[in-house]
Amino acid sequence: MKLTQMFKSTALAGSLGAAALMSAVAPAAQAAQEYLLTVTRPGHLQVIDMATNKVERTCDVPGNFGSGSIALAPNGKTAYVLSNGMEDVYGFDIRSCDITFHAAQSTPTLKVKSFQSVAVSPDGTELYTIQNPFGLKRDRFTVEQPRLAVFNVADGVGAKPVRTFPVDRRITKIATTAQGEVILGGADVKAINPDTGEVRMVTPLQNWEKGPLWLPPDAFAMHNQGEQSNEYIMPYVTAKFDSEEWNFETAEWWWGMSRVDLETGEAERMEIVPFQFIVFNFISDPRDPNILYGAFNTLSKHDISKQETIAVKEMPHTYYDLNISADGKTIYVGGTSSDISVHDSETLEKIGSIQLSGDMSTSDLRVATIRD
Repeated sequence: MKLTQMFKSTALAGSLGAAALMSAVAPAAQAAQEYLLTVTRPGHLQVIDMATNKVERTCDVPGNFGSGSIALAPNGKTAYVLSNGMEDVYGFDIRSCDITFHAAQSTPTLKVKSFQSVAVSPDGTELYTIQNPFGLKRDRFTVEQPRLAVFNVADGVGAKPVRTFPVDRRITKIATTAQGEVILGGADVKAINPDTGEVRMVTPLQNWEKGPLWLPPDAFAMHNQGEQSNEYIMPYVTAKFDSEEWNFETAEWWWGMSRVDLETGEAERMEIVPFQFIVFNFISDPRDPNILYGAFNTLSKHDISKQETIAVKEMPHTYYDLNISADGKTIYVGGTSSDISVHDSETLEKIGSIQLSGDMSTSDLRVATIRD
């Protein structure tokens, strides 16, 4: 309706009105800007323009190298980086490298580590980590209860937790749903309400109910790069035995996944393709949720509706993680070393490479999208 009215106005106003209309519409029609983000040793946040596949800027990250975990603000303008041996979180304006947030989680009497776990609330006002604390006594260390820590982003540099709630051990990667829950990836996939601390089961894994012929899954919770499909994927490996004797040589081995839709909070768990090789991280194609890509020593493409691996590309070295462009046409494979390998998603053929100043080690590979 608005567009029709605009064209009517243009017809009445003549050529000058047409020019004004084109000027008004052009900014809204501009494509969103995508940036590929990762962290390299000894401590640099790399901001890569995905339109050119060139490093646009490099931000200095204070402290010793952490795990390289990155969480994104909903508007794509701020990246939160886990640094200083996985103890501190720094927030960077990726357009300028300005540090807008810093939370030092350890104290002189309490050492706190967060293993990959950092996430931002859907409205961008809160930041979450899973804190694994241990006390520093004169004669011993004391293992303390892990907890979800909630920070107000507006507190900026020097932020302290405003709430904490106890959680399970073994939690690494986390994400937030549109309903405000924090997804917790550990022995099982759970969700916690960051206002009340109430926890619910999302997908049982170590505690699943598939029966005596199924091996309890070995879930891998290292990376979460699901922003292009707004989802959280927890891969796992399991086996189906032909008898309760559990003969590993005759078992059917499967890759599976727990996948959470971060818009609805709903989850599905399924065996997706036969286990043929190691995969460190899965992402789905934003155009088709049945198409998954995986990376490690290979780049692979899978159709989970048919439970088939449909393409495999041998890689020159190990890559820990990968991500994809919003249009689903280009795959970026990174982590481990100092190069990001760029591939066509249809064929998996390599179409480019991005060389960085240091190795990425365990760092995330995230896509920040800025729409204004």
